[in-house]
Amino acid sequence: MPESDRPDLAAGVPQEAFAPGQMIEGTYAGERVLLARVEDGFYAIGGVCTHYGAPLCEGLLSGRTVLCPWHHARFDLESGRATAPPALSGLQRYQVIVESGRVRILGPASPPRPSARPARGPDSVVIVGAGAAGAIAAETLREEGFQGRVTLLEGEPSGPVDRPNLSKDYLAGNAPEEWIPLRSDEFYRERGIELRVGTRVERIDPKARTLTLAGGEELGWGALLLATGATPIRLPLPGAHLGHVFTLRSLRDARALIDAAGRTRRAVVVGASFIGLEVAASLRARKLDVHVVAPEAIPMERVLGRDLGLFIRELHEKNGVRFHLGSTLQAIDRDHVTLSDGARIDAELVVVGIGVRPSTELAEAAGIACDRGVLVDEMLRTSAPVVWAAGDIARWPDPSSGERVRIEHWALAQRLGQVAARNILGAEERFRSVPFFWSRHYDVSIQHVGSAAGWEHADSVGDPRHGQGTVILRKGGRTLGVATVGDPRASLEAELALEGGDAAAIVEWERRLRAAA
Repeated sequence: MPESDRPDLAAGVPQEAFAPGQMIEGTYAGERVLLARVEDGFYAIGGVCTHYGAPLCEGLLSGRTVLCPWHHARFDLESGRATAPPALSGLQRYQVIVESGRVRILGPASPPRPSARPARGPDSVVIVGAGAAGAIAAETLREEGFQGRVTLLEGEPSGPVDRPNLSKDYLAGNAPEEWIPLRSDEFYRERGIELRVGTRVERIDPKARTLTLAGGEELGWGALLLATGATPIRLPLPGAHLGHVFTLRSLRDARALIDAAGRTRRAVVVGASFIGLEVAASLRARKLDVHVVAPEAIPMERVLGRDLGLFIRELHEKNGVRFHLGSTLQAIDRDHVTLSDGARIDAELVVVGIGVRPSTELAEAAGIACDRGVLVDEMLRTSAPVVWAAGDIARWPDPSSGERVRIEHWALAQRLGQVAARNILGAEERFRSVPFFWSRHYDVSIQHVGSAAGWEHADSVGDPRHGQGTVILRKGGRTLGVATVGDPRASLEAELALEGGDAAAIVEWERRLRAAA
């Protein structure tokens, strides 16, 4: 909304201007503010998501919770707190008054009181891995009032970073590096979180409640959270370990790739996954010639369905990417790659994006139950006492699909970390979040909610091939997931419907979607 169209909420707006369940964006003292009406009155909080700056008025109001339209973060209207990632910080809340038929803001409200000290909990918590799950778990422990020792161990030389941005704006050259850290060093110091980077854990001993670091140092713990993430899969091919062959997982990887991209003109991306195609788009932004090699006939068809897969392929082709589909790599040489059909492509830079493997080595060596990930229960506890797991390594019983799943999504890993932290403190909270991820290609964002592995039928509503539509992924008549392009509200509504687990609510959501198409 243009600034000139936003009402001044210090002067107020007519009470009858909007009904319960409605939101408007206004201003107060030059700041954008969201004013919402719910059944019991009016609430006002900051109007811009603290994650990437999305206008919250374009999101969705559910009870006293506002959902961000871009990446599905959630904020509580009463407190302003961020209640679901990827937003980490809360919003300013404002005092609202209704008088003489007008609703207006009196001024900023005081911050909400911090949580009381939990009644239960260990004397100390060690978190192995400072990615999405581990970093937010450390924060959550403090937000929940935990006052014991918190140690966050990370093998990489940098602290927690905004990993989704590494393959998007940061790699494309549109985001400076100061945007990449999730928090400052000062943030961790102020909260008494001991962040130790470049620190590799050699082994853990659940019975003794100790772990041993590289170099021999031993740490004890009252509770342990494993959030070791995943490791990129490398190609078992001749030339795969040459210096111009890269994977992208860490800030160190991204820096090396950016440096190499600045010295080359021709790149081959292996794999038409989200990471591979985001890298392709970012390298095109840097004016490199980009070829994508993948075995499938339509990129992302297995995940998003045929219509969205074709849209993605055509979008990249319009932006200059050349595809070699139905092919795999046979060998990598210093200045070219050879495909399975014998074709050669000149390449000064090769980026491999063919998936990751969960980093379960520590858990397996400690005798913790693993099967394609670390097995956890609904509370994210492992088979070992006082050991939890979260993020890309965790395989948990998913209520929406009825199966045990392990899913590699950033926001989901954060939500797993939140719940694990609360359960370490005795909350006994079942993990119920619906998986969500987003992917950005040039100026187009794709959103996906649900756990849709093994879907059988993909029904399109609208026209996804023209950048405006929804794909509903089903198995046995049951809706497992929803993918959208150009319709963030449909994605939010689908998330809420799937989260409730009510088949009738999902059918009603689809009815409204088709009626609006």
